[in-house]
Amino acid sequence: MTTPKEVLKLIQDKKIQMIDLKFIDTLGTWQHLTVYQNQIDESSFSDGVPFDGSSIRGWKGIEESDMTMVLDPNTTWIDPFMKEPTLSIICSIKEPRTGEWYNRCPRVIAQKAIDYLASTGLGDTAFFGPEAEFFIFDDVRYDQTANAGYYYVDSAEARWNTGREEGPNLGYKTRFKEGYFPVAPTDTFQDIRTEMLLTMADCGVPIEKQHHEVATGGQCELGFKFGKLIEAADWLMTYKYVIKNVARKYGKTVTFMPKPVFGDNGSGMHCHQSIWKDGKPLFAGDKYAGMSEMGLYYIGGILKHAPALLAITNPTTNSYKRLVPGYEAPVNLAYSQGNRSASVRIPLSGDNPKAKRLEFRCPDATSNPYLAFAAMLCAGIDGIKNKIHPGEPLDKNIYELSPEELAKIPSTPGSLELALEALENDHAFLTDTGVFSQDFIQNWIDYKLVNEVKQMQLRPHPYEFYLYYDC
Repeated sequence: MTTPKEVLKLIQDKKIQMIDLKFIDTLGTWQHLTVYQNQIDESSFSDGVPFDGSSIRGWKGIEESDMTMVLDPNTTWIDPFMKEPTLSIICSIKEPRTGEWYNRCPRVIAQKAIDYLASTGLGDTAFFGPEAEFFIFDDVRYDQTANAGYYYVDSAEARWNTGREEGPNLGYKTRFKEGYFPVAPTDTFQDIRTEMLLTMADCGVPIEKQHHEVATGGQCELGFKFGKLIEAADWLMTYKYVIKNVARKYGKTVTFMPKPVFGDNGSGMHCHQSIWKDGKPLFAGDKYAGMSEMGLYYIGGILKHAPALLAITNPTTNSYKRLVPGYEAPVNLAYSQGNRSASVRIPLSGDNPKAKRLEFRCPDATSNPYLAFAAMLCAGIDGIKNKIHPGEPLDKNIYELSPEELAKIPSTPGSLELALEALENDHAFLTDTGVFSQDFIQNWIDYKLVNEVKQMQLRPHPYEFYLYYDC
């Protein structure tokens, strides 16, 4: 669909009665309102559909709660999980009093980032390709009471179940750090992942691949094609929605929590990105690893602002249990060609200039993709505008460097609190652009400090499962 008229014709032709309107809250959770088809007309795509925004985290007080969600006709698909045929449409949020776009709506902020890129004259399109990992569990339980606290996750394929009575236990269990990627019968999720991937395609996501990931206990990944910034964020939200609901159909549960299992790899969201102008890629050139000078400056901006960026791209206390040495998440802020131990990797993509890109490996999928992509783009543009060179590449295995060599490499923040402190001290690259408002940044920092950092200081570790399991 590309126009409101085409969407309305589809509703009529398919005799669809229910329209499910989805929008994203500040922290990255999809919310939805389902309306009967006669509540939607052409004005819904410009003026919006009214709703109460007072219960949305980090948004409005009850005294000014009326808001409108504006339908995007390019985001329509038939929901595969609803009994009654239901059309899903993603929305952005407007202020009904002024008709202006709401400055705390993440999808609006993402659009501002694209508008800012165009205003600089540097490019007109930003492409993003997120790779979001996740765990499929058979059972998850957690609780936090006045006198107890615990969490428990389980998977039939996990290494910790080699001695469990399963009547019979066949012994095919994924060893720690050896899940990438054995065939069946060790890999038990082939059919589930295939159904997830094909269902995503039915929802309009351009699919590419599926496979088991490194960790034991059901870590997996599905891949879809890179897309324009907002498009890629829309697809990622559809990805998370489909994966969780297909798993539920099989009596299983999915989490994008960065570190749900101790002692094995966590789940990240490596983000491939590039800038184009007039249909031409701008990151291909004759510099290091086939990059252009612009591409290297973009990397410089990412590395310079990484401590502040992580407050948005790695926004949970659990994120920093993944960002530790010795696993897949680079904690040293360096760049390299094809080196997966560097936080910024330049993939070995051959001679095709259209494939030239960089991959920022720190982010995870508890982030709000609209905010994360917008923030990374702002950091990269700042690097280009101010000609921030990333320095010399690090073409070594970082985990084999001496302590003296490691000491020379900047590191990621060791906690969410430190990342929020970095954001408080370094956010002009976000706010001076007009993409993020000062109000949004302060609201983000305050919310995270009060509702997550301080709560985690008061409560034991199991509280993280309460906060983040369903991210």
